[in-house]
Amino acid sequence: MIKMGDISRDIHEHLYSRSKKLYVKEARIGLGYVGVLLEEGRSGLAALLRNELPPGCGTFGKAGTLAGSDASELLDLLVNGRTPLEKALGLAAANAVICPDIVEEGEKDSIALMNLSPVDRVAMVGYFGPLVERIKKTGANLHIIEKDPNRMKIPDRKDTDSILEECDVAIITATSILNNTIEEILNGLGNPRHVTILGPSTPMLGGAFEGTPVTHLGGSSILDTRKIMQIISEGGGTPDMRPFLRFIDMKIKQINRLEEA
Repeated sequence: MIKMGDISRDIHEHLYSRSKKLYVKEARIGLGYVGVLLEEGRSGLAALLRNELPPGCGTFGKAGTLAGSDASELLDLLVNGRTPLEKALGLAAANAVICPDIVEEGEKDSIALMNLSPVDRVAMVGYFGPLVERIKKTGANLHIIEKDPNRMKIPDRKDTDSILEECDVAIITATSILNNTIEEILNGLGNPRHVTILGPSTPMLGGAFEGTPVTHLGGSSILDTRKIMQIISEGGGTPDMRPFLRFIDMKIKQINRLEEA
């Protein structure tokens, strides 16, 4: 059983000593994403869960103090942050410290790696609009679990439990790290053959997911940091950033059912 917050704590533990030697050059807070640029040129981003922000004043109390600070101070927010904004800054800092290398070969296609067929039951945790039709075209049986009522009807708890327990493939949004639901989701899985944490916010740090059902990480490398930071500042989202990102895949372990064979 994975305890709530374990994934964030593991990310923090893996990166803390490295982050103590790095310094923040810029931090951008937009409408859809948060971005962190370190002095050494490393950069990272994380989605901002605006629908989960507390009501009231929309300003950030630490504004004006982030640039020049130790990267570890932002990383601490991944564990100790009290709001989705603080946690997003923590995850963006983590992704900046990780800063995966830009590989020369073409992008990995996360859906192709799943080898979906009509016999598969797919649990999509977090609505990935561009992937829905692609999954349906494979004939796989797709069920979506979403927390934002503005995107779709939220399934009840009984349906959610059943979707997770019975799925063969799970696609889980990396934003589940930010609202502390990732552990509950992973604990609820039955015996899927493929489990991917997906999205630009995904920390490409396999060690943080050891001992979990996760088999793959599907994250991103930033091709043009200045453009990404501009888009974040101007309120853009994933479609706007897409031309300036390269999506990458990391295998953590062999597919579960193959291991058991």
